[in-house]
Amino acid sequence: MNLFGAQIVVCGGTGCALEGAMNITNVIRNELKKHHIENEIEVVRTGCLGLCELGPIMIIYPEGTFYSKVSIKDVPEIIEEHIVNGRVVERLAYYKSIDDYGVRSLNNVGFYKKQLRIALKNCGIIDPESIDEYLAFDGYRALEKVITEMKPAEVIDVIKRSGLGGRGGGGFPTGLKWELAAKQVNDEKYIICNADEGDPGAFMDRSVLEGDPHVVLEAMTIGGYAIGASEGYIYVRAEYPLAVERLKIAIEQAREYGLLGDNILGTGFKFDINIRLGAGAFVCGEETALMNSIEGKRGMPNPKPPFPALSGLWKKPTVINNVETFANIPQIIMKGAEWFSSIGTEKSKGTKVFALGGKITNGGLVEVPMGITLREVVYEIGGGIPNGKKFKAVQTGGPSGGCITEENLDTPIDYKSLTALGSMMGSGGMIVMDEDNCMVDVARFYLDFVKDESCGKCTPCRIGTKRMLEILQKITQGKGTLEDLDRLESLAQQIRKVSLCGLGQTAPNPVLSTLKYFREEYIAHVVDRKCPAGVCTALVEYSINPEKCRGCSLCARQCPVNAISGKIRQPYSIDSSKCIKCGACAERCPFKAIEKD
Repeated sequence: MNLFGAQIVVCGGTGCALEGAMNITNVIRNELKKHHIENEIEVVRTGCLGLCELGPIMIIYPEGTFYSKVSIKDVPEIIEEHIVNGRVVERLAYYKSIDDYGVRSLNNVGFYKKQLRIALKNCGIIDPESIDEYLAFDGYRALEKVITEMKPAEVIDVIKRSGLGGRGGGGFPTGLKWELAAKQVNDEKYIICNADEGDPGAFMDRSVLEGDPHVVLEAMTIGGYAIGASEGYIYVRAEYPLAVERLKIAIEQAREYGLLGDNILGTGFKFDINIRLGAGAFVCGEETALMNSIEGKRGMPNPKPPFPALSGLWKKPTVINNVETFANIPQIIMKGAEWFSSIGTEKSKGTKVFALGGKITNGGLVEVPMGITLREVVYEIGGGIPNGKKFKAVQTGGPSGGCITEENLDTPIDYKSLTALGSMMGSGGMIVMDEDNCMVDVARFYLDFVKDESCGKCTPCRIGTKRMLEILQKITQGKGTLEDLDRLESLAQQIRKVSLCGLGQTAPNPVLSTLKYFREEYIAHVVDRKCPAGVCTALVEYSINPEKCRGCSLCARQCPVNAISGKIRQPYSIDSSKCIKCGACAERCPFKAIEKD
């Protein structure tokens, strides 16, 4: 085996890092030293590879063997067997990447086969802390082309013709936004990257910043040239320490290489970028609230118009795009508007990154062409529902989105189609639910989140979401009425129409979509006082099946309130008047004798 030029890639995204990937990298280097081959094998810690369910992940090139769920104790065996002796450690190899003919390309693995990585092009490939690796993968060539060969108007024209829409959720044409700002005559203009990703379960922007920070810097600089701005801000939440650290490293490297600062590439063009940390307020994902926060004010939205492109940060023309939007810009410049616009659908061009989570076999980060169906994402990329459970719904758009049922799984993913189903694209959260999820409780969860995150500026959102949550809590506690369902629906429609910003306007979506598609579950909670999924604790009754119970007494010993009694080797019983429905007995019963009614 020729060791020269071999490479060991270790996923260094947050998910794998939390599982010990950073320590694994150090152990790999130590093991290579033991075999005196540390100068022959390159060890690279990359960004997120996407298959988060299988982390920590290690890939060995040139053959591309994919090792999953690697622990520190596995490293010596991998180095000894694979690197030194040339034998794949099959117990750790991802089985879908290996067949009778040996190791297959990851592009032919089910999880990656239908993906098209544009925004995530370098994630999982390069060392995000090395500007030289970014340059080796054509990094900053788009910026060089723009400022040496193109006029600002030509740059904007390319972005307009590409059809790139904002990936933060609204899909507003990026080129049009840039054009509006460019037309404004002002001594100062600003470019802002919105990295205030706050949807539960969403980590798309985080992964780009952690895995390919230079692509955002390059795109922002291109945007600055196009609209005539000399300063940019990345507004990123402080809960993303790894992303913030890598952004700081990337900014310093770009300045050192003359790619940020007063005289970029010797052309006289001036542009620099600053980082502003957000405190985690979900509402600061709204652009006017974000700008207020940067200015040192409380993060609350302003009425629009005026729009930021006309009067934004410090009342100057401002372009705000999210991380994923910027991540597409350099490739559009290099490959052309026609290339990008050929991907996707007529109205939704390009690809979209989703954080695929919930009840799904292959949870992680995926990037797919617009127009792919939800069924393809859930079953062909995500691997379907684990443990033989039945699919129930998929929530897109986070707290602002809605639930989509099985009958609509063949819907193509684009802005218009998802909106027509009562959901939305959002920033890219995609949560899959199975038969064990209670849709009333799902609606309650999202309303609880939105109520807490409301800035309180407008009455419909501040008070309306609280009233909606109270009704949902009443229903999940078995105290609801049919009139409550009508009241809930009416209130949701009013809040949607009159709230000040997108947070309040979209807050009712989870409630309205679950009422539309799962009304029978609401009725079961109200009329039958039952939770069909067995989730709402107040509506659950625990009982012991005498045919399954072996009288081992384990359940009685686990019960914190002594609600279970019986004799050894005879069926036990539960006193419902004492039971607090904690579920401890059901969790520990080895015979599955405890049932929820």
